[in-house]
Amino acid sequence: MEKPVYIYNDKLIAASNCIPHLRGRAQMVHELIKTCGLLEFLEMRPPKPATTEDLLTFHSSLYVEFLTNSTSANTFNNDSSPGSEEEEFGLGYDCPTFENMIDFGQTIAGGTIAAAGALIQGSKIAINWCGGWHHAQRDEASGFCYVNDIVIGIQYLMKHFKRVLYIDLDSHHGDGVENAFSYTNRVLTLSLHHYEVGYFPGTGRIQDVGYSRGKYHSVNVPLKSGVVDASFISMFEKVFQCVGENFCADVIVVQCGCDCLSGDPLGNFNLTEKSLTHCVKTILQANLPTIFLGGGGYSLTNAAKTWTALTFTILNREIPFDIPEHDFFLHYGPDFTFQVSEGLRRDENTTDYLATALQEIKENLEKIPKIAKSSNITSNNNFESLDPVCQGIL
Repeated sequence: MEKPVYIYNDKLIAASNCIPHLRGRAQMVHELIKTCGLLEFLEMRPPKPATTEDLLTFHSSLYVEFLTNSTSANTFNNDSSPGSEEEEFGLGYDCPTFENMIDFGQTIAGGTIAAAGALIQGSKIAINWCGGWHHAQRDEASGFCYVNDIVIGIQYLMKHFKRVLYIDLDSHHGDGVENAFSYTNRVLTLSLHHYEVGYFPGTGRIQDVGYSRGKYHSVNVPLKSGVVDASFISMFEKVFQCVGENFCADVIVVQCGCDCLSGDPLGNFNLTEKSLTHCVKTILQANLPTIFLGGGGYSLTNAAKTWTALTFTILNREIPFDIPEHDFFLHYGPDFTFQVSEGLRRDENTTDYLATALQEIKENLEKIPKIAKSSNITSNNNFESLDPVCQGIL
């Protein structure tokens, strides 16, 4: 059996620690995967930092220049004054400035580029739990995301694959990725997320379907507070099946944000790890080259447990019940198990609401032009029948 590629090195872990709310998470994830004995079944591959040219495949030159020239002190600064350059580029409240932001951005983006490169070189699966920063926009940071490694990685994949299916399981809408590809028929973005007034980022309605040639290639599944495993899994399975019937993907990129789980300080769902493991099993059944990325997850223990559980799932190995003893063992008390307890929030997702949403999503997907349902992988990069906007960026 071919080993999935696992993107890791110490520099990538150190870069992940630059985000204040997530310090220590990446190391916890890696140490748990290591302690569970999974590294022997993975091909560890160190990433190289992205180049400036890599960042410019999505981000504006002014934004990249700002990150390059930033000389903030090596302490986090949340006091960007109104009208300042930092505020103009989204730096401040949830994206504080810090020293060497360009090195950080190149390291984070480099991890997902390495995962994309592994697939292009013939690997079937690549894992980068340090990636998945889906909120960063072309010219600004947003929602703890400074560079959009997902968009940059997809751009890299698009040099060799005709059509990319992007799946976002994070509690927050994958707005940065959807915005980047909302005009192309070569990328279909599917996001299941919490949507209500006041919940960040406030986007992701069913009616947001993309534009021009990209119309109906943005697929949003807005869920209300308190959704439970059974409803989440059912919606995902039905929408994923409908996507497969109407969009012929050659490669898949999955953002496995863990803030959709119960107990996350920034989430409002009742989900357990079973939702994400079931979704990953379903995605693997498509038997397409696939990248699995991290993302949100502000209960550090839940993120470590779940991404380790997903690594077991990807490897088709049984998830153990107990957390093994290791340096971070005491963080997993009081139960010291891989299980995430189901939440007790009131489930606002009625049967009628879910059925109506599903019907509208299906009707939208069935409107995808027939040309986007044709052949799969290309061997000669002949993309004339597809979006000419995308041809220009290759």
